[in-house]
Amino acid sequence: MSTTPAAAAPPASPTPSSSKMARKVAGASFIGTALESYDFYVFGTAAALILNRIFFPDVDAATGILLSFLTLGMGFIARPLGAILFGHIGDRVGRKTSLIGTIVLMGTATGAVGLLPDYNTIGIWAPLLLVALRLLQGLAVGGEWGGSILIATEHAAPRKRALYAAIPQIGSPVGTIMVTGIFLLLTQVSDEDLAAGVWRIPFLLAFPFMGIALYLRLAIDETPVFKGVAQAHQITRVPLLEVLRTQWAAVLVAAAAALLGIGSYFLMTTYTQSYGTTVLGLPESTVLNAALVGSVLQLATIPAFGFLANRIGSARMVMAGAVATLLISFPLYFIISNATAPVYILTILIGGIAPTAAWAALGGLMADLFPARTGFTAMSLAYSLAGILSGFTPSITQVFSNATGGAWWHPGVVLALMSLITIAGALAARRMSARNTDALQSASQLNSGIVKP
Repeated sequence: MSTTPAAAAPPASPTPSSSKMARKVAGASFIGTALESYDFYVFGTAAALILNRIFFPDVDAATGILLSFLTLGMGFIARPLGAILFGHIGDRVGRKTSLIGTIVLMGTATGAVGLLPDYNTIGIWAPLLLVALRLLQGLAVGGEWGGSILIATEHAAPRKRALYAAIPQIGSPVGTIMVTGIFLLLTQVSDEDLAAGVWRIPFLLAFPFMGIALYLRLAIDETPVFKGVAQAHQITRVPLLEVLRTQWAAVLVAAAAALLGIGSYFLMTTYTQSYGTTVLGLPESTVLNAALVGSVLQLATIPAFGFLANRIGSARMVMAGAVATLLISFPLYFIISNATAPVYILTILIGGIAPTAAWAALGGLMADLFPARTGFTAMSLAYSLAGILSGFTPSITQVFSNATGGAWWHPGVVLALMSLITIAGALAARRMSARNTDALQSASQLNSGIVKP
């Protein structure tokens, strides 16, 4: 397989930012990612609970939910385009400029969903416009994650890269907490009021949230690593072409390693929320509370797994999380299929710990795979490819449910398959990272005259 050549890295490593600046940038990156995660996740929760009634009222409930999940998945189709666009900006102009663009596009697209007329008002144009806005969301997220990881790790000292790579990941549960908390409040209103317009509130909140995130992004300094690449005149003319020519195998490996960390959210939150309410007959407040409690737990487990990844290696941490998830896949959904409300919440809480390990260490794994000159494009593209599969997880699982008559084990098959793919990706990433590190060390020794050719 093709791996990244040692010559792709700058000849000398730029000095990392001071600890104070690194923490400031990581914190700002985390907050921006949290608000962007809110924008993206609000669609997933709404798709599970309300969008079928607003935009697909002329079909039966099961078909409406499937169409909502398919609309959710459309955002992931646009992710690779966003990775290419914002990756190009991030690798040529700068990480900061690209991240400002992603937050403006995401906030505008999400807020506009709250302004859309419903199906009863403009007919088929309503779901078509919904899909268009979802595609714009996907375009923005395609460049967001890779940039957030890079801007945190490229300010950090090398020995702390894995830990700092985990900090933006905390934005995911924070976004979920915000979304779930708002939808829990909305469960207090009647279904009639919710369908009449109250459902718009979570989307309209994206506008003020965008203002906050934009302010924070404007305050971030460009990374010393990118400045070093620019000073060494190693900015790539077309980053995508270099990635496809020299790093295609690493992109596929990174995408495989990312599958569980991304896909488990949409299976265990979006799909399982719908499964819990429509099949198990649980109240919406129960499934929302399960997501809320699980996300609060992640506020502790993500940094803990990030600290552990700093000690044992990011690829090992991702692999450990995937192995643990594989072992619990079927027992998890057997318990859920027979769960009362308290048992459901407890099962989601405990079952989410193992995939969180794979998610927390994912940024560090990818940062170790790609050189700085194409890092934004390569990481974003790999993440987006995994996102395409992950985004359709709820709809694929729903089709599988229909085919198996709702057998209790059908989500377990999907979770186990994602775990196996991630295990294979983490194993390959570990080998690639080790080879790249050895090659870079040899090149550094040659450049300093330690080793004579």
